[in-house]
Amino acid sequence: MDKVVGSAAEAVADIPDGSTLSVGGFGLCGIPSVLVGALLDAGTRDLEVVSNNAGVDGWGLGLLLAAGRLRRVVASYVGENREFARQYLAGELEVELTPQGTLAERMRAGGSGIPAFFTATGVGTQVAEGGLPWRYDAAGEVVVSSPPKQTQVFETAEGPQEFLLEHAIVADYGLVRAWRGDRHGNLVFRDSARNFNPLAAMCGRVTIAEVEELVEPGEIDPNQVHTPGVFVHRVVELTPEQAADKRIEKRTVQSR
Repeated sequence: MDKVVGSAAEAVADIPDGSTLSVGGFGLCGIPSVLVGALLDAGTRDLEVVSNNAGVDGWGLGLLLAAGRLRRVVASYVGENREFARQYLAGELEVELTPQGTLAERMRAGGSGIPAFFTATGVGTQVAEGGLPWRYDAAGEVVVSSPPKQTQVFETAEGPQEFLLEHAIVADYGLVRAWRGDRHGNLVFRDSARNFNPLAAMCGRVTIAEVEELVEPGEIDPNQVHTPGVFVHRVVELTPEQAADKRIEKRTVQSR
């Protein structure tokens, strides 16, 4: 039951080229930066990443992006990453943009064993009708587009309403960062880091968690556990320096 491994490098060593990764965090908040760095050092490539966004230039998933390690990204937001936008428009990267709530539910459904679900989000738009550009060629022409999605009318409290079918996401590996975790893999996320991290942990077939504070089993109140250890396979304890290394994506201050 002790899931702690010796280092981030050891934790990601068996992730093969071509894997699909679910990665927690939002912007630069709660991202598994140490595991991402270890993956960069390992040279793993041809990766598909499922994450709310792809970090920023020079940090987070932006490091893998700049190194040309990503072939496809499923995300809801391009964010402040200029290299992401450049690769996408240059035909170097396939991008499936997905409404944020839909992306979260697709990941949750994958972790819950639900293969698909119906949602009202996207009905009457290209999300449902298809044709959203997923990949361009070097000349700027669309070569891969989103397919049309199945729709169905259901009775609701407001009367008949159209919904579209979305499929769950199950990743080969999940990478997450927790504020606190124990040796059994039970995790607690703090504040805004409790966004996509629990979902990324759920939908990974093998989930790896880097934790800022490692405690012994029983030290976390069961009522405070956000992700049970059943979803987590490996735990990496961060050094104090790694735990404190948190970047700010955009700083806004008030003028005096």
